[in-house]
Amino acid sequence: MKLKTAYLGIFATVAIILGYVESFFPFPPPYKLGLANLSVLFILKKYSFREAALVSFVRILVIGFLFGNMFGILYSLAGAALSLCVMSLLLHFTDLSLISVSVAGGVFHNLGQMAVAAFVVRSGSVFLIFPTLMITGILAGILIGWLTQEVSARVHF
Repeated sequence: MKLKTAYLGIFATVAIILGYVESFFPFPPPYKLGLANLSVLFILKKYSFREAALVSFVRILVIGFLFGNMFGILYSLAGAALSLCVMSLLLHFTDLSLISVSVAGGVFHNLGQMAVAAFVVRSGSVFLIFPTLMITGILAGILIGWLTQEVSARVHF
């Protein structure tokens, strides 16, 4: 149990560091690579939904308080919750590859954020940017899925 807690702490820290590193990339909001999701997807694959949700929650709070604001935390929590639910279902009930699961996670993360944005501004017009967010979610999902596969092949515990 103690060892598992240590691993979760390490991966939460890695997620926070990756979130910090990502802040140096000059992407305009709301576009991001989601590098921190590598840790979350790895934990989801290695352990369970509960542990991945914990790492994701800690990551969002720390990154949000350090580099963002309350709205950013709200958007991230909504996107992460929807993404994590979808990825968990796909990992446990399908034979999809980690890359495919990650792509679905990227797309649903963006969908969750858009739903919160539509609620906050009380307009569905925010969904006008969803096609470009979908493309970036797919591309980022491919990258994160591939990186997670590579880490999974090399990290054994």
